[in-house]
Amino acid sequence: MNYFLLKTEPTEYSIDDLKRDGITSWFGVRNYQARNIIRDDMKVGDLCIIYHSSCKVPAAVGIGKVVKEAYGDKTQFDKKSDYFDAGSSVVNPRWMSVDIQFIEQFTEPVSLSQMRTMSILKNMRLLAQGNRLSVMQIEERHFIALSELGK
Repeated sequence: MNYFLLKTEPTEYSIDDLKRDGITSWFGVRNYQARNIIRDDMKVGDLCIIYHSSCKVPAAVGIGKVVKEAYGDKTQFDKKSDYFDAGSSVVNPRWMSVDIQFIEQFTEPVSLSQMRTMSILKNMRLLAQGNRLSVMQIEERHFIALSELGK
């Protein structure tokens, strides 16, 4: 099993939205490195920390699970979408999505500032200087530490 951290802006799609929807397509990723992670590494059953970013208090807020592996992100073909990509083709899509199922919402969000004080998270990619990836693999120990703190 692999573990991931998925960033989302709560004003766009929050853990509350995922809880309400049950399952969602994780779309709109427009970074090649993050796309490669979605395409090559995320498998059914893998667990994900849902992380609210670009907000007053960035924090890990819950857990999701991959329930459908990579497929072409439909928004890249929708001319009305902010994520439209005229250079992508249906035969060989440039951008990928996975389906994520809600598992749980943390009772206590784990803030970014709190994470920075935890020695067990010292090498977690999220905490690296200049990290901007919206999808990243994390170690099992990072997943466990965040999950335990969130409960």
